[in-house]
Amino acid sequence: MEQIASNLSFDGEHRRYRHRSEVLDCEMEFSVFLPPKAVKNTPQPVPVLYWLSGLTCTDQNFMQKAGAHRRAAQLGMAIVCPDTSPRGVNLPGEDDSYDFGSGAGFYLNATQEPWSRHYRMHDYVVEELPALVEKSLPVSHLRSISGHSMGGHGALVAALRNPGRYASVSAFAPVCHPSECPWGIKAFSGYLGEDREAWAEWDATLLVPGAPEKLQLLIDQGTADDFLSEQLHPETLADTCEKVHHPVRLRMHRGYDHSYFFIASFIDEHLDHHARALGITGS
Repeated sequence: MEQIASNLSFDGEHRRYRHRSEVLDCEMEFSVFLPPKAVKNTPQPVPVLYWLSGLTCTDQNFMQKAGAHRRAAQLGMAIVCPDTSPRGVNLPGEDDSYDFGSGAGFYLNATQEPWSRHYRMHDYVVEELPALVEKSLPVSHLRSISGHSMGGHGALVAALRNPGRYASVSAFAPVCHPSECPWGIKAFSGYLGEDREAWAEWDATLLVPGAPEKLQLLIDQGTADDFLSEQLHPETLADTCEKVHHPVRLRMHRGYDHSYFFIASFIDEHLDHHARALGITGS
């Protein structure tokens, strides 16, 4: 694990790392925010929030735009941001569009060639990256997960597919029913093929009825989001949760859009939600 950047932030430290991923068979970069108690002379292990970003993003967008460091520093919470896909693996068409290939890994395990060799972002985010972080940095085995848009989809699916792995889950404007929206149909067709039964393993709305663990799904959605009606479908997920008695809290925010202005406006509330589940209160 090679450190490639470091910045002081709210008496903690923001770092960027590069490493070789065996799961993705390529070099990957990721960002970490460590709160003050994790970087002082005698570091204390701290819980981790894994943040999954949306289409076209890298590991850097959230760290620079979300305004999360202040509250994370107060709470004593680390934040880990992976990239959104493998990079530079030279697959045909990987850079042709914003919603498939580079920057658009959809946090699933591809089964179709040529994508299946590299595009296994679910296993990377859920297993390989946490193992590396927990081995190499002053963090504990307590984890929560959150994300935005495509990353919100990834966070919900990671929590629903892996009972006991996360203390809590939340999402901003997630792609809630990808099997029935243009972004999801394009990604699932390319990465998973045309068998819709295989798609169901990566669709939060379809996973909820069989979920063995009932973590509350905290979802924030802006009413002025340009992607709300065609791509996101939070009401479909909420309706499914209600039918099977899976706890969900869908908060609609009048006038907010899909941008990081929306995320920055409510990120502290999400961090507090995860802190309660992780058993930390901070200062």
